[in-house]
Amino acid sequence: MLGSKSNLVSLHEDVTNDTSDLSEKKISDEKGSVEKRTMTLIEKNGYHDSVYINAAKIFQGIHTKKHKDRILVRYGDDSVSPMLTFKDEYFQRVSYELAFNALKYQDLLEEILLDSCVYPCHSIPDELTSLLVVMLYDLQERKFQAREIFDEEEPVAEVRKIEHYLYSFRTKLAAALARCRIKHDALSIECFLPETIRKQAQRASALPLCVWINTFKISLQDVFGDLKKKGFTRVESVSDLDRYTYCMDQHCNDVLVFPSSLKEELLNLDLFADCKLLLQDKSRSLAVHSAQALLNTDDDIIVAHVGSHLTIAHMSALTIHSTSRIFVCGVKSSAKAAELRNLFSPMGCENIQLLHEDFTEIEPTDSRLQNAKVVLLLPRCSGMGVGNPIDFIVNEHGDAGLLRDLFQGSVSEDKLNTLAERQLNELMHAMKFTKVQAIVYCTCSVYPEENELVVKKALESGVEGNKLQPYRLIPPVFSTCKNSEPSTETFFKMEPSEISSGCFLAILARKKDSSENVSVKDILARAASKGLLEGLLAEKSKEEETKQPKVTQRRNNVTAGGMKLKIAEFLHRQTVSNTKAEVSLPKAVSDIQQKNVNLTSSYPQLKKPLNPVSDTALPRARKQTSPVAPTGKACQRQTLARKAHAERKRLVLKTVEIVLPPVMTPYVSRQENKPRTSTHPCFHGWTGAKGGRVPPLPSGGRVLPPPLARAVKPTVLSRPRPWL
Repeated sequence: MLGSKSNLVSLHEDVTNDTSDLSEKKISDEKGSVEKRTMTLIEKNGYHDSVYINAAKIFQGIHTKKHKDRILVRYGDDSVSPMLTFKDEYFQRVSYELAFNALKYQDLLEEILLDSCVYPCHSIPDELTSLLVVMLYDLQERKFQAREIFDEEEPVAEVRKIEHYLYSFRTKLAAALARCRIKHDALSIECFLPETIRKQAQRASALPLCVWINTFKISLQDVFGDLKKKGFTRVESVSDLDRYTYCMDQHCNDVLVFPSSLKEELLNLDLFADCKLLLQDKSRSLAVHSAQALLNTDDDIIVAHVGSHLTIAHMSALTIHSTSRIFVCGVKSSAKAAELRNLFSPMGCENIQLLHEDFTEIEPTDSRLQNAKVVLLLPRCSGMGVGNPIDFIVNEHGDAGLLRDLFQGSVSEDKLNTLAERQLNELMHAMKFTKVQAIVYCTCSVYPEENELVVKKALESGVEGNKLQPYRLIPPVFSTCKNSEPSTETFFKMEPSEISSGCFLAILARKKDSSENVSVKDILARAASKGLLEGLLAEKSKEEETKQPKVTQRRNNVTAGGMKLKIAEFLHRQTVSNTKAEVSLPKAVSDIQQKNVNLTSSYPQLKKPLNPVSDTALPRARKQTSPVAPTGKACQRQTLARKAHAERKRLVLKTVEIVLPPVMTPYVSRQENKPRTSTHPCFHGWTGAKGGRVPPLPSGGRVLPPPLARAVKPTVLSRPRPWL
């Protein structure tokens, strides 16, 4: 007996020294992530009692249920949804992480309990089995060492009871773990995980960090300068990321990408503490940029779901150059509204209005939403494309069932059908708003049932009616980033990978009448809403300062919204004429070319000009009236020439100097008041705008070369001598 006891103690020491746990695996990265080191220390010391309670409640709802004939460990009744209360976001995040880890190793943990004879225990009811499994996982994470008790926390009786019970059997539990590893030939407990779960965990740990710049608080250039002072280097692409580096996102011009190993250091920067940089998955940034590209300066937008407050804040920041309002649906309680306002206030968001009704409960004719032109629809989805499920659940208020689905590798057919039906109803409801011109539909799912099929069914439904233009699919437009390439695909999709999460994006826009011309006002308003006209506004302001006296302080305090509207008015006055010319240019060119063809065909015997000149060398024409009207074909030729030249002049998009030769008048003697008209009419041949020449009469009249020069000012011509 003594020998067997000493062997058991020896086995416990070997297990303590050799057992490979997840925390050590996490910090094996050669970059030595500060975040992972910090989290490892916390895990080794244990958690607060409230974390164990919440993790047990989450695990109770997502644990794998087995057939009745295979049930050896009973978890009690989980028909009632647990009430979760978190102290802050950190407590929420670690609670979900602990529950997810217990789910992944559920079979192993149950085997350890049964093999060590720790379970069943009559003093522990079935309702506390979830807490027993969760705390057992944490105990082996700490290599079966005692937990550090936090003085400031309020003790929970159930937690202390389970903790004392497990710690008293720590030697048996460690031996059972060692036997399981030998039985399954596992070098570490990670070997017990399915291959898909291991790959998903590796992707999540290597996924780059995407942050968007809050332009309410700081400009892009200031962010670049601040990061440079802190030792960060900007690189060209994600493939070049290495330690203290970052790059611009290829689709969104206000999104930066950092290596995953810098998460803890980034969150400790003042840029994050002051809400100047905000960490969020890229899929949400793609959605808000697509919506912003469809807005004009004074258009409102409807956000159909509360989701993450970061998504709403990002949408607000993108409308900084406009007077748009953002209506957020589904803020049920006043407590939730107050919470959101407290979150938006330090970010500088002021154009957000909260609606307590769900999106599908709002009538399309609601007077509050008559100026809304875009709907941003981010429905609840399976989320099977997300890279980091914990972040998705915490930030998007997602369902903890995602953890079970990810572990199983698929979503049940019933759940998928329920989600798809709800998504279709919401999309069809959005199409009923008569004033809305576009809908942005975005999910984090990889299933066509939630993506392409939902959009296809909505388009085929025809719920918008016959009185409105139907919807059609258009390629998404994200931003004016120099690295962004225009999309040619109807849908935008990203597959889950080591550099990005999965994402599906579709843009539905109402069809335009074929006879409808492009509205210059809309184009300029949309450009102003994106902040593309700031430089021109500055130039206009400088011109006004030189012409007008200094404005008063009252003028300086004009609201930002009024100033943004003046941008579009100024640009409209400056560019409307050129824009109209560009729009009508193809048709006008075609008409002029046809006239030139007709004119040429009526005169087959054209002579080449003696001295052809370019358009810019033509002197200006002086308005003169001839006392003797031209007759016959000469009059026709001059009329056609003037019309052709006038058409060319209207087509010119750049100001040029064009001067025509003077119209010849009969010679008037200085000694006599009556004009002396020659019996042979005289006409000067002249060159057209493109080198074409209107021919003289073939009746033997003498043709003189045009007295044209390249001078800007018109040349004074002497009167020709009359024929004798």
